[in-house]
Amino acid sequence: MPILTYNTLSRKKEEFMPLKDKLVRMYVCGVTPYDEVHLGHARAYVTFDIIRRHFENTGFEVKHIQNFTDVDDKIINRAKETDILPSALAQKYIDSYFLEMDKLNIKRAAEYPRVTRNIPQIVEFVKLLIDKDYAYITEDGVYFSINKFPAYGKLSKRNLDELKSGARVEVDEKKNNPLDFALWKKTKQDEPEEVSWDSPWGKGRPGWHIECSVMSTNILGETFDIHGGGQDLIFPHHENELAQSEAATGKPFARYWIHNGFVTINKEKMSKSLGNFFTLKDIFKKYEPRVVRYFLLSQHYRMPLDFSEEALKQAKATLDELDSTYNKIKIKNIDLKAGYLEDVLSEFYSCLDDDFNTEKALSVMHILKNSILNNLYKADILWISKAHNTFVKMIEPSLGIKIQNNGYTREVKEKIEKREKARLEKNWAEADKQKKELLEMGAVFVIDTPEGKSISSASPDSPIFVRADKANE
Repeated sequence: MPILTYNTLSRKKEEFMPLKDKLVRMYVCGVTPYDEVHLGHARAYVTFDIIRRHFENTGFEVKHIQNFTDVDDKIINRAKETDILPSALAQKYIDSYFLEMDKLNIKRAAEYPRVTRNIPQIVEFVKLLIDKDYAYITEDGVYFSINKFPAYGKLSKRNLDELKSGARVEVDEKKNNPLDFALWKKTKQDEPEEVSWDSPWGKGRPGWHIECSVMSTNILGETFDIHGGGQDLIFPHHENELAQSEAATGKPFARYWIHNGFVTINKEKMSKSLGNFFTLKDIFKKYEPRVVRYFLLSQHYRMPLDFSEEALKQAKATLDELDSTYNKIKIKNIDLKAGYLEDVLSEFYSCLDDDFNTEKALSVMHILKNSILNNLYKADILWISKAHNTFVKMIEPSLGIKIQNNGYTREVKEKIEKREKARLEKNWAEADKQKKELLEMGAVFVIDTPEGKSISSASPDSPIFVRADKANE
């Protein structure tokens, strides 16, 4: 089955066809590291982690690039407030970013380019736009002229006349059009020396949008497969990226644009500017990162996701159930209902094929969980390692959720193996010894009888199940 993805550019689902066979080149806009990462950031990067995982699980190679905007007005202003250098502030929050995202089990990108390490390339890109008459020089920098790019607005589908009437021009900006945007900003008097670089237009630093065009095309090529980020980046950031990139190269920029929905609080977008955001560091003090990850997957990535304490509690309870089920099916040599697990896994992947729909994929996983629990002790539906492997394929590689082992420890595994070895050697005394110790650890024994299968334990909710034959029990 082909993978369908919703393309913001076309406003419809499209079959994904990479430019190069089985190679997915994906650029995701990264953070501006001036503060701790919050739940809104987590949703974006969990979303693109799921997208990457599904491509990889279905035979694609993914070259995933994600930037750091390590020079920006917000960084400069926060550095002044805290009396440290902008570079030190940025590095502090880059380190914090990796720490928190690793806890969420997000795969690291192939590269994390930074603005400050790509200044010469950015200067050359701006030169090219000036030479092609898409940009002009003013007293305070270099601006891109949207009037020179007729397709401006094709990504966001915005009405340009309405945008112009509502646009604000700062008193120190000398723009031809209120919607023209900065490619290069000349240094202001109160800015630190370390955020100022030489250029043909005077000392200064890059504008916000130019960086992503330069870093993405330098690494992935002038045209690549996927450009991603949050919905708040569609305009102006991604619209401006598209315009300046296609103006410079004369080629399509990104072929598929993927944007995740907002995290909301009481239906209002979570953001630092509104002051209603929750940092991951604070959330992780109360809830395991895997609980947060599960919560973020519980709604389709394009839909708004409303945050609440109750939602996290529900995610934790659900994961506890999955842990229990996962551990109960760690049994050897038990009959499998032919074809059932293959069908379930196929349906699970089909949900992810349909625009990476984790909400539906989770529902399929819970159908499997309920079927296992409802039929765990029946003769015709008692799952073996294939059930375990099906859960593994769904939970860890595809969804990136780590299941906790609630009892099937190395010690338990060794005792089961010793018992099986003793039974093969007909060393019944040793087999009985191991069985007794396993029962003391809370093990459940599944026993074959002429009537079917029966359970030998006072604790049917135990996560430790052991296969046993009728003879010499």
